[in-house]
This record gives sequence, C-alpha cells and structure tokens, in this order.
Amino acid sequence: MVDENSLLQMTEQLLECVEISDSRFKKVKESGEKGDFYNEVKPFADDVKSINERWKEEALVWIGIHKPRNLYPQQIESAAEHIELVSIQAFFPETSKTRFINYVNSAVYVLKQLIKLVGEEKKGT
Repeated sequence: MVDENSLLQMTEQLLECVEISDSRFKKVKESGEKGDFYNEVKPFADDVKSINERWKEEALVWIGIHKPRNLYPQQIESAAEHIELVSIQAFFPETSKTRFINYVNSAVYVLKQLIKLVGEEKKGT
C-alpha cells in the first residue's frame, strides 16, 4: 500500500527542486559561471536523486493500483529522468536552453498531474 501523504509530500518536494533548478539555470545562463561541483552541484543533485528514486517507486506503485486514465508509468519514468537531468544541468551555462526548458516543463506537468490525481483519490472522487 502506498502512503498517499508521503507520495504527495515527495511530489511537492520534487516540484520545488525543479523550480530551484530552473531559477538556478537562469542565473547561470546570465552569469556564464558554472556551479562549484563539490560545494553546489553534487550535494543538490544527491538530495534530488534520493527523493526522486523513492518518489518514482511509490508513484509507479500508486499508478499500478489506481490506474488513472491520463497518467502512465512511462510518464513517471521520463519525469524521474528529467528531474535528475535538470538537477545537474542547471549548474552549467553550456546546457541547451531549449532542452532544459522542455525537461522542466515535462517534469512539472507530470508532478502537478500526480498531485491533482492523488488529491482527487484522497477526496474519493
């Protein structure tokens, strides 16, 4: 059984991490300076990775149980991959802006969709 409160909490944490990555990327693009690997990049990416891995497992189980009509396991897999990528790429000015924005938008969509669906399920609709 999936703890829906825990799943919601992790989903919201990841949404915040993606937003932090996005704003970090904008600063890095403006300044042109890379983030310090050991002091900034690695600690942030490691934190995101640990939440992301647990989230992916729980989200896949939740989808397997509830079978929502418009959210699929492949989307969870892709979102987890995109979240991991943006958590690292946000610190490097040479990252493709278009690709980065696409990854962010894709991850945010899936995260918000999951929050909405889990919320509806908890209300019993």
